[in-house]
Amino acid sequence: MKKSHILGIVVIAVAISVIVSTAGDASNYVSFGEAKSLSDSGADKKIHVVGTLKKDQAGEIVGIETSPDQMAFKFMMVDENNFSQKVIFAEPMPTDFTKSEQVVVVGAYNGDIFVADKILLKCPSKYQEEEIKA
Repeated sequence: MKKSHILGIVVIAVAISVIVSTAGDASNYVSFGEAKSLSDSGADKKIHVVGTLKKDQAGEIVGIETSPDQMAFKFMMVDENNFSQKVIFAEPMPTDFTKSEQVVVVGAYNGDIFVADKILLKCPSKYQEEEIKA
């Protein structure tokens, strides 16, 4: 067997192992209602929910509560079906959290509260072109 054949087999084996390892972590975005149904049915996979931070009539973000030591926080998130849900994140608030356009929480339900293990933010300012002043 030539060295090139062995190298090809090794590359294919590595590619298959990467695909298998990442496929187990992949999941679809669901609403809080679907996430609760999955949780109630005993699914133990991490669930992705996309939404926005809850705002009042004036457009101000409401419902953020930080722990006294600033090492955890709770917030209200509204999903695509306009359902509001309290989310707990056991880590400090990410930078630019309140400036984010959309929030993706990855986690699972614990009773009636969604416990996030990971938060992904979509910040609009990072994707807007800067205005060039002449």
